[in-house]
Amino acid sequence: MTTPEVGAATATVPLPYRVVERRVETPETATITLAPARSPLAPFVPGQFAMVYAFGVGDIPLSVCGMDGQLLQHTVRTVGAVSGALHGVRVGDTLGIRGPFGTGWELPAPTGGDLLVVAGGIGMAPLRPLVVDAIAAPDRYGRLNLLIGARTPGDVLYVDQARTWQDTACVLTTVDFPDPRWQGDVGLVTTLVDRAAFDPRTVAAFICGPEPMIRATAHDLVHRGVDPDRIQVSLERTMHCGSGLCGHCQLGPLLLCRDGPVITWTRAQPLLMIREL
Repeated sequence: MTTPEVGAATATVPLPYRVVERRVETPETATITLAPARSPLAPFVPGQFAMVYAFGVGDIPLSVCGMDGQLLQHTVRTVGAVSGALHGVRVGDTLGIRGPFGTGWELPAPTGGDLLVVAGGIGMAPLRPLVVDAIAAPDRYGRLNLLIGARTPGDVLYVDQARTWQDTACVLTTVDFPDPRWQGDVGLVTTLVDRAAFDPRTVAAFICGPEPMIRATAHDLVHRGVDPDRIQVSLERTMHCGSGLCGHCQLGPLLLCRDGPVITWTRAQPLLMIREL
């Protein structure tokens, strides 16, 4: 049997990756780090996703939340059979990976413009590599604002890393339902936009989270004078094949596993205004 080349048959044939680390983020989420067991996939860019296969159970799309050489990181929340199996993996287990799929975040040209990153819930996962890249090049951009929303304090992702980001970025976090120890903001993540320092004429905005949050945040930014072409959103629909063949991820004329998940608000806004039956 011939060993596949780098990135070979990514659309249909999963390549084996071994779990080398598992980190619990919240009671329902864990971040798994994977290393290629044989040949690696082609490099991912922030915002792209992989189809991650639990042998004998099935596969689901997962955004890449971290990249280090040939290592891949995915944060998975247990909500079903496949995600539950992936959430419960142990170091040494083998998973199947297909990818990279979809479009990624596009950081603007280094002209000193501000960056605004808005994450809701598990939406912080696909935004994490973007934040890491921006913090690694502070001289290329202006002010970096990271606005994080979660259901409860226990649902906030990457808490320790976010503390280190505060040295470079303005990091604001809010929750819907506080516990007695919570001393931060309470309410929707959109309420934090008022406290973010950015120039609407030059800011590049990146939004990922529940669809109502995406719509509300994007509408608010446009109302403040941000060009819709400077707002990028990551949209989610049920993805099965990862290559635009099955049509499960269709949104109007778009197949989000191929044409997305990252698109500009200019393209997304008219499609999200149409009621889906």
